Amino acid sequence: MKSDAVRTGMQQAPHRSLFNALGMTKEEMSKPLVGIVSSYNEIVPGHMNLDKIVNAVKLGVAMAGGTPVVFPAIAVCDGIAMGHIGMKYSLVTRDLIADSTEAMALAHQFDALVMVPNCDKNVPGLLMAAARINVPTVFVSGGPMLAGHVKGQKRSLSSMFEAVGSYSAGTMTAEDVEEFENKVCPTCGSCSGMYTANSMNCLTEVLGMGLKGNGTIPAVYSERIKLAKHAGMQVMEMYRRNIRPRDIMTKDAIMNALTVDMALGCSTNSMLHLPAIAHEIGFDFDITFANGVSAKTPNLCHLAPAGSTYMEDLNEAGGVYAVMNELAKKDLLNLDCMTVTGKTVGENIKNCVNLNPEVIRPIDNPYSQTGGLAVLTGNLAPDGGVVKRSAVCEEMMVHEGPARVFDCEEDAIAAIKGGKIVAGDVVVIRYEGPKGGPGMREMLNPTSAIAGMGLGSSVALITDGRFSGASRGASIGHISPEAAVGGPIALVEEGDLIRINIPETKLELVVSDEELERRRANWQPREPKVTTGYLARYASMVTSGNRGAVLEIKK
Repeated sequence: MKSDAVRTGMQQAPHRSLFNALGMTKEEMSKPLVGIVSSYNEIVPGHMNLDKIVNAVKLGVAMAGGTPVVFPAIAVCDGIAMGHIGMKYSLVTRDLIADSTEAMALAHQFDALVMVPNCDKNVPGLLMAAARINVPTVFVSGGPMLAGHVKGQKRSLSSMFEAVGSYSAGTMTAEDVEEFENKVCPTCGSCSGMYTANSMNCLTEVLGMGLKGNGTIPAVYSERIKLAKHAGMQVMEMYRRNIRPRDIMTKDAIMNALTVDMALGCSTNSMLHLPAIAHEIGFDFDITFANGVSAKTPNLCHLAPAGSTYMEDLNEAGGVYAVMNELAKKDLLNLDCMTVTGKTVGENIKNCVNLNPEVIRPIDNPYSQTGGLAVLTGNLAPDGGVVKRSAVCEEMMVHEGPARVFDCEEDAIAAIKGGKIVAGDVVVIRYEGPKGGPGMREMLNPTSAIAGMGLGSSVALITDGRFSGASRGASIGHISPEAAVGGPIALVEEGDLIRINIPETKLELVVSDEELERRRANWQPREPKVTTGYLARYASMVTSGNRGAVLEIKK
């Protein structure tokens, strides 16, 4: 056992004395030591139930012959962090989570791990850590929130943000907003649409690192507790068979995840996290892979914010495995990839049928023949920008309009809510990238304000920052290179014409090459917004959005 390094032999007598201090018996010390990474806290709605999940995992591990030991991981609620300085601390936690989990697991020589995440950066951070540590590992999330019900319709967090925009536009009263406020988030769990947290929990199933239902069984269902017990038992089976994360998270598994991403219509943030996970296994993931995969992968789901169905509906329809089974009908997945079940993808999904063709479209009757995401390139984004094409209305798939340029999110929101943005405009928000932000803030507030002001079908938004999975419309993020390093987005001037063509994956600034060169020669880097603490260290090490905003040591 790996844990022999801290428990076996005369030299380890001091170590055993410390295990004795924990109240651990000789019987417990003779069994595999299983670390349970608990992301429980009392500030994130998706994490407030994780103590119940962790207790169930512990029981499963013990029933299967292991010794469970819990240690923590942090998590930020993106909704609570939205729209202020707190959002600078969201994406950056992904690397803190990966680093701290790596440190805890290797310092204490665990034989196996069960990761218990739920919300946005917590899931990819722990997947990155799992690849680094590479001991048998199973994931079990806290599960999605049930949808709210307002005025006879299912609603979710994105509806709440848009309600604020509607109030600013004078189309909703304060009383209406309060009703939304009290009803859209009715239970614990990760917010109920296909936002980033649920996207990543679903893709954890596809990667093979979570059991069936990991991404879709609602947080409040007793089935979620059963799933946690089974995860605890299954990690012991993986330990006995020595099945490790790098046996599972292969290049083929990551490409499977990208394919299912297209079918589900996942958050654009998956195009930050899949490259980062790939980086941990030594796979150089180019975000333009998305266009090739999208071209052959039909979009089968329109979950909120793209449509009117929610995670609970996807669960009832058969979940992620049913979506994968549809894709397998056209040979779009590698079915030979190993998973935490000890079986291949093909064996796992064999009998998982689609139970609701209104929630999961059959492969022969998709919402579109192309996938949910697109990567746009052109002289404005030489290294790419990402859009959730499945959440863009038809009239905005091709758009041309004048640039309205803002050097921070707050100024853009003030202009939108102040009525200064009009139909046809292209809002440009820059110096909000991984390095320039720093921290690459999500921008659900401006996208929701645009939608709430009734401009969702006539105004586009582009940024070197990123968008919440709850964003919809012609919102193009991750523009690379970012403004802080002199990317072309830094050279855009008020009134410049911008052309967006999502079907042709083009994003162009209609300015001559000569003029761009003149502007580039006059451009000066901005002073860093933050010069101390973790954000300053992060900014000094982080790469562009097109590379997953991973941290690299300068050589």
